[in-house]
Amino acid sequence: MRLAVLSDIHGNFPALGAVLADLRDERVEGFVCLGDVALGPQPTETLGCVRALGCPVVMGNWDAWLLEGFPRAQDDPMRRFVEQGEWWARKVSDEDRAFVRTFVPQVELDLDGFPTLCFHGSPASHDEMILATTPHDELLGMLDGFEHQLMLAGHTHVQLARMIEGRLVVNPGSVGLPFRGVPFGKPQLISPWAEYALIEIGSGRLSVDLRRVHYDVEEMLRLVIGSGVPHATWWAKTWVRSGAKPKS
Repeated sequence: MRLAVLSDIHGNFPALGAVLADLRDERVEGFVCLGDVALGPQPTETLGCVRALGCPVVMGNWDAWLLEGFPRAQDDPMRRFVEQGEWWARKVSDEDRAFVRTFVPQVELDLDGFPTLCFHGSPASHDEMILATTPHDELLGMLDGFEHQLMLAGHTHVQLARMIEGRLVVNPGSVGLPFRGVPFGKPQLISPWAEYALIEIGSGRLSVDLRRVHYDVEEMLRLVIGSGVPHATWWAKTWVRSGAKPKS
């Protein structure tokens, strides 16, 4: 079977469209979404598209903030993100909020004999991060009590495939906001493509394809700047333009 793994779409409807177009001829049997779906440039369109997929969806931290309210900002970048999130949240209808309430902390799948656990940050929390640099013992603690052969994680916006004591941890990266560099670093740069993963399982074999798909980022940024969302120009400047060398 072939499973498409999406995460951290963040309301970037054009990026999601590019991913689905890339998958059109892939004979995908299913989808799973690892959370942080709505809040971004086009929350209504993005939620409608994910709902139409009919796939299981994990609750991300931004999904929870949409329902429960945003945390107090601790620094200036986070203050701007919170103000944007609150602005986008006002665009989300009651019907769409009801859909977000169906998201779950974890999803368990049996992929042709490979027990699979899906979550946002870690099995215990949508705020924890699993990175290539996470110390071995710390990661074991995060996964304590879970022996699934395949673990699908989001939240960091950075693609990852990491083995730890018989378990393969895969992060598909971010459809809508793929980070370049340390997750949540300062300043954070965003890459000009959409990311996802394609998992293929059959005859006792598992393969992981971490993918990047280009789309019209400039058009998406023009939409954001013209939308009236707070700090739109600042946000647009965090994107690395295609072919441009990122500034240090």
